[in-house]
Amino acid sequence: MATKSRETGRTALVLGVSGGIGGEVARQLTDAGWHVRALQRGINAADATSATSATPATAAERGIERLHGDAMDREAVIHAAQGCDVIVHAVNPPGYRRWAELVLPMIDNTLAAAQGAGATVVLPGTVYNFGPEALPLVGEDAPQQPRTRKGAIRVALEQRLEAAAARGARSIIVRAGDFFGPQVGNSWLAQGFVQRGQPVRTVREPGARGVGHAWAYVPDAARAICELIGMRATLAPFARFHMAGHWDADGTQMAAAICRVAQRHGLHARRKPFPWPLIYAAAPFATTPREMLEVRYLWREALQLDNARLVATLGREPHTPLDAAIEATLGGLGCLGEGAHMLAATP
Repeated sequence: MATKSRETGRTALVLGVSGGIGGEVARQLTDAGWHVRALQRGINAADATSATSATPATAAERGIERLHGDAMDREAVIHAAQGCDVIVHAVNPPGYRRWAELVLPMIDNTLAAAQGAGATVVLPGTVYNFGPEALPLVGEDAPQQPRTRKGAIRVALEQRLEAAAARGARSIIVRAGDFFGPQVGNSWLAQGFVQRGQPVRTVREPGARGVGHAWAYVPDAARAICELIGMRATLAPFARFHMAGHWDADGTQMAAAICRVAQRHGLHARRKPFPWPLIYAAAPFATTPREMLEVRYLWREALQLDNARLVATLGREPHTPLDAAIEATLGGLGCLGEGAHMLAATP
């Protein structure tokens, strides 16, 4: 049975709703009146809500229809996408393991579902696609010559989207810098700069002084994605956009903002260099250190994203002031002491 949302062309499937950007896009679409479905591994089939009686388990899932399934299961994705106008592909392999095995099959499943449903695929992109040839100011059409394994996979992923556009499967890619936000636990800010769940006492800086770094506040990125979704019929079949986000021009401003916000909450934070020697020592034995080393070049060379196309399309880029974004993020991560969790509300 078609829902009211479907009749007005406002039904979306979000893959990766438990992640920071996927969850935020789902929340903002729901708030905008969309009917949102989420395909999730981490729920039992008996707990999944039906298409006609979506009953959220928590306030965070208000209005989201939850379906049990895996993005690696093509039939599950195709079934979940039936009647959808948009598929948000914000899913990554669990723990960022087995990228080479899982990333491309997952996008192939999404594209198969999109072609069957006539849906637009929306992909939150990264800067891993670009090597030194494109630096320092990078536009959407800059040459993609990645220097990392993960970057090569991201390039191949986007190439699949471009090829599918010729077969009628439209797509929107929004590339941004390092994500941070109240609900983003798997990030450089939450895992490198501060320690999640602990009041800020030390801020570790992984970058070289004087080298700029691109950051993206997740609620801002989700806002841009949602606005582009609303304009999808007017965009090119294969549309790519860059977000400038928060550009840390000299590599020191993010740490300085963390210290300012911490001080306002009665915390004295010291700035220290990131312990790269320990990461090198741990890399042979663990996935996360290996992944961190692979993208270390982004802390040694400036890669700034040119947002002229996004601004020309939307009229401006959604942008939360840095200190407000940091305060909400630290509050959501439990780094500002008791009571600060209320700061995690999206501006």
